[in-house]
Amino acid sequence: MSSDLKKDPLVDSFLSNLRLEKGLSENTIKAYSNDCQAFSEWLSSKKKYEVLSVIEEDIENYLKHFQKINLSHTTINRKLSSLKHFFNYLSKKKLLKSNPIINFSGLKSIKALPKSLSIIHVNSLIDAPDCSTFIGLRDRAMIELMYATGVRISELINLQYSNIDLNRSLIKVMGKGGKERMIPFGDNALSWLITYIEYRRENNLSLSSRDFFISQQGKQITRQAFWHRIKIYLKAAGLSMDISPHTLRHAFATHLLNNGADLRSVQMLLGHSDLSTTQIYTHIAKQRLSDMVKQHHPRG
Repeated sequence: MSSDLKKDPLVDSFLSNLRLEKGLSENTIKAYSNDCQAFSEWLSSKKKYEVLSVIEEDIENYLKHFQKINLSHTTINRKLSSLKHFFNYLSKKKLLKSNPIINFSGLKSIKALPKSLSIIHVNSLIDAPDCSTFIGLRDRAMIELMYATGVRISELINLQYSNIDLNRSLIKVMGKGGKERMIPFGDNALSWLITYIEYRRENNLSLSSRDFFISQQGKQITRQAFWHRIKIYLKAAGLSMDISPHTLRHAFATHLLNNGADLRSVQMLLGHSDLSTTQIYTHIAKQRLSDMVKQHHPRG
């Protein structure tokens, strides 16, 4: 068999079938052709030239080859799908004694872990606003409360005076799906909330507004405006990392778990309806513990 699989009559027949009977576009057919060609070249490098003699072990080694060169799971699954269609076609034509690819399923995609911040980085971010100004004081109170409660940005900016119980250090937020939850917060956040409230009262800043966090114009701060402020403080704190608007929320969950909180409690605080959504943070906590051991253990 030629090492150029494109010229093989079996592949030509397969591609014609895709074009005529399946009605696939030329771009899709070209993708199938390229994937078959890549497999052909790999077979040739292994001194194996007959497609009809391919066995399961060859397919397994081919997939391992992809993993060694760090192809993404999406790319590997696409290439595997192309070969499945090809070998299924040969099987239907009764050209194979057994289909070597029938027992192979796609690789599971690895869900990216959310980025977090270390406690040191969080403290640097919290300390960044200039609290001698209204905006700086407001932002400090917002960052403190977000890290103290793990709320989403949308939940934070929608807080109203009536949602905050300073006596019991609780806030009430409306989460996804209209689900309401009560979240406690600590003394640091309480102190800054009180300082923020006192500043607004002393300076008569839109006391008629029901919104708790407001702009200088007395309007509710937007999600985009707050995230823009966060990026300014990251730069001011010398933190060049690329993080998302949810990073403080992720830090809240990770730091709780790292310090012994149970997963069910963290689920309730975050407002996750499914525990599996919260479980991703256990991977972060475990990874940090593993990194700590490697870094500090004398035989790590």
